[in-house]
Amino acid sequence: MSGVEEHQETDTYLAKRQLKRGTAGWVLLAGLGVSYVISGDYSGWNFGLAEGGFGGLAIAAVIIAGMYLALVLGMAELSSALPAAGGGYTFARRALGPWGGFATGTAILIEYAIAPAAIATFIGAYVESLGLFGITDGWWVYLAAYAIFIGIHLSGVGEALKVMFVITAIALVGLIVFAVAAVGHFDAANLTDIAVTDATGASPFLPFGLLGVWAAIPFAIWFFLAIEGVPLAAEETDRPERNVPRGIIAAMAVLLVTCVAVLVLTTGAGGAAAMSESGNPLVEALGDSMWAKVVNYIGLAGLIASFFSIIYAYSRQLFALSRAGYLPTALSVTNSRKAPTLALIVPGLIGFALSLTGQGALLLNMAVFGAALSYVLMMVSHIVLRRREPEMPRPYRTPGGVATTGFALVVAVLAVIATFLVDHIAALCCLVVFALFMAYFGIYSRHRLIANSPDEEFAALAAAEDELR
Repeated sequence: MSGVEEHQETDTYLAKRQLKRGTAGWVLLAGLGVSYVISGDYSGWNFGLAEGGFGGLAIAAVIIAGMYLALVLGMAELSSALPAAGGGYTFARRALGPWGGFATGTAILIEYAIAPAAIATFIGAYVESLGLFGITDGWWVYLAAYAIFIGIHLSGVGEALKVMFVITAIALVGLIVFAVAAVGHFDAANLTDIAVTDATGASPFLPFGLLGVWAAIPFAIWFFLAIEGVPLAAEETDRPERNVPRGIIAAMAVLLVTCVAVLVLTTGAGGAAAMSESGNPLVEALGDSMWAKVVNYIGLAGLIASFFSIIYAYSRQLFALSRAGYLPTALSVTNSRKAPTLALIVPGLIGFALSLTGQGALLLNMAVFGAALSYVLMMVSHIVLRRREPEMPRPYRTPGGVATTGFALVVAVLAVIATFLVDHIAALCCLVVFALFMAYFGIYSRHRLIANSPDEEFAALAAAEDELR
């Protein structure tokens, strides 16, 4: 088994690591999927205008939207066949073995541990712009956000998902209010007000040339980043083989609409040049109007929704890796409300420390690196399982099969490379962290895996089936 050693743990071990089952239906999962991502509509994506201009970011957004649609369809199939809290790690563990499973889980964990830190800096920018509580230094906001929302998650998943759903609904209302107000400020000339450079292929539409399209890809990802976290709720979902695919596809449909509306209307109302460096672009695009203040307050709800939901995602990914022995097993112990205590707190402490840098754009690029790398591994997993296990039960099947996920794979590879174009230091830092995790696995934890954890049992079942063939 690729040099790994597994052992059986007692029923007591697993009893201390149980999540609350049957909590969510597909509507709550769709809300969770939108919640993961919706902060990306309010802030973050606009930094891509500084890399590719409106044209470059728009083309990148079309490509990335296609990639995410293909990715979601592929993950819908995988989640229906392998419903467990490990999500992408579970899929890759079955397809690529323990090394591939841990690599995928690590990439996802890097994404989810860093993304809340980036969102926290954007929350700070919104709070400061509103003048709330007289706060002018964001670290108080970062600390309060982590403490309050980790606390809510510790109270149990049912409560957390319901709060998340309400906040997400408010954030969607905010986007509708913005869209209606922005129409009156829209001017097509604003889309191309960035000065044209001398780059190859440069034009008013593509002021930074053709390479600008590639450089804008990490920021286009912010429109959809983390939707792949929906399968992490599989063990807490009623009929996951049916509801997880429905939830993630419904969420993707909503996000495609919000992506188009926000990209076009924000840039057209506020101007590409001004929006390219804004911490709260939707608000600034509306100027000093009453609607700008309304959107500013509601925008805060959008950022909180994603911050809140990605805390959920990192805790479930860490929980699954810990329960199976890939990471220290103490991290997967759950409390009386079936919430993984240390899996919520430890990444929160790391994220808070990262948020103190105040570098939202840099943290965003680091999160995108982890995400894109995980997409590569998950799409490879889909293709491998289709080829190697064609008879595996799949309640939902991806339209187009491996051609669909093959497209997502190619674009994901380009996205990984693009993170080095935007900020090679940030991408290299993530690569070093990834390598350290893999070294930990190679030296220590691969000798201590838990054979009777749910994710490892999926893999063991596959191995047994292979022996019978």
